[in-house]
Amino acid sequence: MAFWLIKSEPFKYSWEQFEKDGSTFWDGVRNYLARNNLRSMKKGDLAFFYHSNEGLEIVGIAKVIKEAYQDPTTEETAWVAVDFKPHQKFKKPVSLAAIKSKKELSQMALIRLGRLSVQPVLKEEWEIILKMAAEK
Repeated sequence: MAFWLIKSEPFKYSWEQFEKDGSTFWDGVRNYLARNNLRSMKKGDLAFFYHSNEGLEIVGIAKVIKEAYQDPTTEETAWVAVDFKPHQKFKKPVSLAAIKSKKELSQMALIRLGRLSVQPVLKEEWEIILKMAAEK
């Protein structure tokens, strides 16, 4: 299993809407590296759901339920979509500031490639963030 991080602006598509919908397809990605990350996702992989621009925090975990297929929002065959369902909502979101404060997360793609909308997460990074979300 691989781990990922997907970003959404809450005003456009929030975790709350994701939970109401029960599943969604991740579309509209027009960056080649982000697209390649979508193509690499496998059914059952997990992804942190990150609220970007406002909030700036990881709010939950999404699960891949359908692997990459033609993005239905374009006829250009270069672009793909992936289906996700909510897996777990964090009781305590993990803020970007908290992530940046952890020395062991300094090389995380979220920090190094801040604008990338779909990015890989190393297993070690995943485990640290899960611990941060569980702290009271």
